[in-house]
Amino acid sequence: MIDLLNTVENGGCSAKLSAKELDKLLLNFPVFHSDNILVDNSLHDDAGVYKISDDTALIFTADFFPPVCSDPYTFGRIAAANSLSDIYAMGGIPLMALNINMYPANLPVEGLSEILRGGNDMARQAGVAIMGGHTIEDATPKYGMAVIGTVHPDRIIKNSGLKIGQRLILTKPIGTSSVLSAQKVGLASEFHVGAVLDSMARLNDVALSTMLPFNPTGGTDVTGFGLAGHSHRLALASNVSIEFEFQKIPLFEGVMEFYEQGCIPGSTFRNREFVGDEIHFSEYLKYEERMLLFDAQTSGGLLFGIDQDLANMAVKNLRNAGIEACDIGRVISRDASTVYVK
Repeated sequence: MIDLLNTVENGGCSAKLSAKELDKLLLNFPVFHSDNILVDNSLHDDAGVYKISDDTALIFTADFFPPVCSDPYTFGRIAAANSLSDIYAMGGIPLMALNINMYPANLPVEGLSEILRGGNDMARQAGVAIMGGHTIEDATPKYGMAVIGTVHPDRIIKNSGLKIGQRLILTKPIGTSSVLSAQKVGLASEFHVGAVLDSMARLNDVALSTMLPFNPTGGTDVTGFGLAGHSHRLALASNVSIEFEFQKIPLFEGVMEFYEQGCIPGSTFRNREFVGDEIHFSEYLKYEERMLLFDAQTSGGLLFGIDQDLANMAVKNLRNAGIEACDIGRVISRDASTVYVK
């Protein structure tokens, strides 16, 4: 029986390179300009957007990572859900995808077959056609997708779209890296791990379709840079600041205890190094509570700005749809820090 966790040190989005190093690396690359490019990588959006007609634009994204769990089929489902999420985060509908596979030659090929079966099942659930892909040999398994979707050019949800006064709605709990790290050292139970795997394997399609009638203008999905890192980028792009109420941020069960026992993933420290100086914490928050804002998320929830008078109804509708949505803060005028946590 194949156990993918025996092949990897850092799985999921916690395996991302440092955002700080990536920013430096890409700083001097020339940007291709075209009137049809509606979203490029200059403001670190979840995907690029290219206009092909007055009422249609293409969204294009790619995402892949090493295993986050032992079971190949479950890993395939989670990696596919994470890849498709960038399309939903931009307000779009995914259409087709290509598989991106890396797999060790010394592992039974049945493992790769199960990974692809999981990805295929998730794509079918999303109504996405897998058109092919590319597979290479590598020491550590990795899987993901390049995905194309569509969106109306006037209804793209961007990092730069937050407005002062909006409430911020988050659609999944945070703490995936903490639970997966706690599993490695025997702190997390099957219940803790199962809850995280179920959440990571859930598409963000229903969360998007439920929020679209409330006209979200700015947002992202919360993944490898943690809630703090992605919120920092939202605030910078929108020229605003963000204020969170820590007690309203949903956490996976057991996460705070794992942090208090010193089980803090390395990616958390890397994310804090990236944006730590930009985040202002209330003096009443504990060290562990502050660090949780930097916990890298795999296949995390959507974080959207919704006008204040519509936020309560949006959360109610999301919860009626079975989504653990919470109103966790608000958009305020640009201040000295990009993100405030009280």
